[in-house]
Amino acid sequence: MRVCFPVKSNEGMDSMPYGHFGTAPMFVICDLDKNEVTTVGNGDLGHEHGKCQPIKALSGEVVDAVVVGGIGQGAIVKLNSMGIKVYKAQEGTIGNNLEMFKQDKLVQFPSNHTCSHDGCSHH
Repeated sequence: MRVCFPVKSNEGMDSMPYGHFGTAPMFVICDLDKNEVTTVGNGDLGHEHGKCQPIKALSGEVVDAVVVGGIGQGAIVKLNSMGIKVYKAQEGTIGNNLEMFKQDKLVQFPSNHTCSHDGCSHH
């Protein structure tokens, strides 16, 4: 199981989940089976609004789940269509959110979710 966290800066497990998938400068990927943490840059950072290409953004990395503060409907639909579940990040670090993920305490974004921009850094 590989869980992806969009982040502003790489501070390992102390990184804070970013407010929006498409504009995150990088992604921290936690491989729960291998107990490894890797980081990749956002390969789709300059995309036009609403045209996020999650596979390009993830630089080809294969993940099973994404945990993020905010995300647009288009990206959710694209990720879901690839079998990737998208969860709402909670307050705290990646480490905190990973523990909640393991305990099945994170809420999954519905595929019809729309980003209202309230409390979300997505513009």
